[in-house]
Amino acid sequence: MVTEYATFLERKSQLDEADGFEPRWMPGFLFDFQRELTEWAIRQGRGALFADCGMGKTPMQLVWADNVHRETGKPVLILTPLAVSYQTEAEAAKFGIEAAVSREGKIAVPIVVTNYEQLHRFNADDFGGVVCDESSAIKSFDGTRRAEVTEFMRRMRYRLLCTATAAPNDYIELGTSSEALGYLGHTDMLGRFFANDQGTVRGVRTWEGGAKWRFKGHAETACWRWVSSWARAIRKPSDYGFDDAGFVLPPLNHRQHVVQARTIREGMLFDLPAVGLWEEREELRRTLDERCEQAAEILADANPGVAWCHLNAEGDRLTKLIDGAVQISGSDPIDAKEEKLLAFSRGEIRVLVTKPVIGAWGLNWQHCHRMTFFPSHSYEQYYQAVRRCWRFGQTNPVQVDIVTTPGGEKALENLQRKADAAGRMFDALVAHMQDALTIQRRDTYDNRVEVPAWATSSTN
Repeated sequence: MVTEYATFLERKSQLDEADGFEPRWMPGFLFDFQRELTEWAIRQGRGALFADCGMGKTPMQLVWADNVHRETGKPVLILTPLAVSYQTEAEAAKFGIEAAVSREGKIAVPIVVTNYEQLHRFNADDFGGVVCDESSAIKSFDGTRRAEVTEFMRRMRYRLLCTATAAPNDYIELGTSSEALGYLGHTDMLGRFFANDQGTVRGVRTWEGGAKWRFKGHAETACWRWVSSWARAIRKPSDYGFDDAGFVLPPLNHRQHVVQARTIREGMLFDLPAVGLWEEREELRRTLDERCEQAAEILADANPGVAWCHLNAEGDRLTKLIDGAVQISGSDPIDAKEEKLLAFSRGEIRVLVTKPVIGAWGLNWQHCHRMTFFPSHSYEQYYQAVRRCWRFGQTNPVQVDIVTTPGGEKALENLQRKADAAGRMFDALVAHMQDALTIQRRDTYDNRVEVPAWATSSTN
């Protein structure tokens, strides 16, 4: 009876066993913290690396993929957002790892790199493992593509998710990553660790912005302990006890510009700040020219700069107002989007105009330190947009000019609240993963120690 109860408790703890192998190759170009995280991911087999922007997710995932190839004898597929595939290929060449981009489903090298939009051209049976780069972007895909990625991963023994965070302000979406890796499902996670104030698990996803979900009694520690069983999170090397030298970010400066509408809302004698989402959206439409003119003035001397927007009309107007601007719109063919993103990365475009949902994932733009941003209520879009430029390797202070309206200031307040929640979430993740790392290091050390014969002799 005692044994059965212990087994029951162990099953309820959801500390899934690792399903990986001992690293076959660990190159010297990895930093010490990258080496430790990569070794863990290889031994884990199915895991997630929540490493902040500029911490080296690309070399870590390339080394992971190379090890899986050596272990299985089969190629490994790395899935990336648009334009990041060529960036990954270039990184691999720099490190002497054999990897190449494929768009047609051809497999000519041990590590094949493609973007998510081309996944349908590949057969999961041909690969020994898969990496989802910037995996938090998966949830923004349409239902068909998201299901395609999930099904492709489901058939893989070795899986790796890499992103800055699973969702910077949403604890619940950690369950999406767990499910993709074959651990506890999203709905099961909700039922195990959270209580729903409305008494139902249907139709409610967010932790923030409505307090629909809350941790059960003493479940918070258990939840982070469970996440630590299949993921590692790091913002800077010192999170894991390493030196931060070379990984100190330059200043991030914000300026807020509040523009007034030139026209009064229909039916009103004088303009009032927007209240509620409907009025906020109406105010955004009514101030489109004013906001775009302000952004164009700010970026007039930027070389280079990024003008982030959310509406097609905003992108069209910004492109007309900003000298030398090139727009990437949702209607552009995939190849055209990718070429423009690469051209900006190469310094061939002075100002790039695009939406965070198109260009805010995975790209390294340390050559740029100027941007304008029209705030929305999506903290993740803001976070990813800013971190294209404000990342390790940036040598200049990064200037973010936020152009908003009186009603839009509520969105800024919401973003700040979500930023605070993101900080608390990451603090909790890092704290519990430090405990997991201590156990990991202890076990690794114990396994390497040769125990003298006399220490185990029955006569002593």
